[in-house]
Amino acid sequence: MNLAYIPSPSTGVIDLGPIPLRGYAFCIIIGVFVAVWFGNKRWVARGGTAGTVADIAVWAVPFGLVGGRLYHVITDYQLYFSDGEDWVDAFKIWQGGLGIWGAIALGAVGAWIGCRRRGIPLPAWADALAPGIALAQACGRWGNWFNQELYGRATDVPWALKISEGPNRVAGTYHPTFLYESLWCVGVALLVVWADRRFKLGHGRAFALYVAAYCAGRAWIEYMRVDEAHHILGLRLNVWTAIIVFALAVTYIVVSAKVRPGREEIVEPGAPEAPDSSDESKDDAESDEPEADAPKADGTAEAAKG
Repeated sequence: MNLAYIPSPSTGVIDLGPIPLRGYAFCIIIGVFVAVWFGNKRWVARGGTAGTVADIAVWAVPFGLVGGRLYHVITDYQLYFSDGEDWVDAFKIWQGGLGIWGAIALGAVGAWIGCRRRGIPLPAWADALAPGIALAQACGRWGNWFNQELYGRATDVPWALKISEGPNRVAGTYHPTFLYESLWCVGVALLVVWADRRFKLGHGRAFALYVAAYCAGRAWIEYMRVDEAHHILGLRLNVWTAIIVFALAVTYIVVSAKVRPGREEIVEPGAPEAPDSSDESKDDAESDEPEADAPKADGTAEAAKG
């Protein structure tokens, strides 16, 4: 008998009059706002214009949602297209089911369209948004808690997640893999922020670091999960995906650092300079101006007004 555990909500929906507020959707929305807010701060610090991140997110977010849902439906097609299942459920995104791999891949397509329309380099925009995306994932994983899904093996540790009896689940206490991944994503965000400040990452390397760090955590967290999944050579499909994407991200960091060292000096054409650089320029300009009462070059002083 567990003396301590994390309780699960009795329902994932709160009715505000005729409007149902679904916990899963609420967590996704919060994550999007956090990513855009933090990404905007980083973009402005790099010399971009406030609001540009949100403008491009208008393209990236819808593409990402579609991509995330497509990945989930394709890799777990048996949940929607096997005998006894209703294929219409594939469109019920509020019931859970977004694959981060598809969300990032198709979201990048939307971001590329938005960046191209603004004349902005996609790698620079991705670098600014990278830690915000990790924080968005940290928020979004709590949607799985509301839906009582994607938990790990049975356990009696004090932080175990208590799951109630329901469709396709057995009551008991399990590893809260949603919490593990949420905390890991916060750590990834902090790592990217630190590394970006320390090494001045550019040309997409901050984003690649986020991808590599996330994949490293996703691999061991995925290994703990017990929900139904396709396996290849004894490993879950998402474990293989994490391994392959991790290798690609690390390769990109190494090759990019050799081909395009440093970081972009201009991330948004026509944007005002970053606050720190503009202040320094102003101070330099003021220091170069001669003081009104300073002696002239020939040693004479200006006549006093009187």
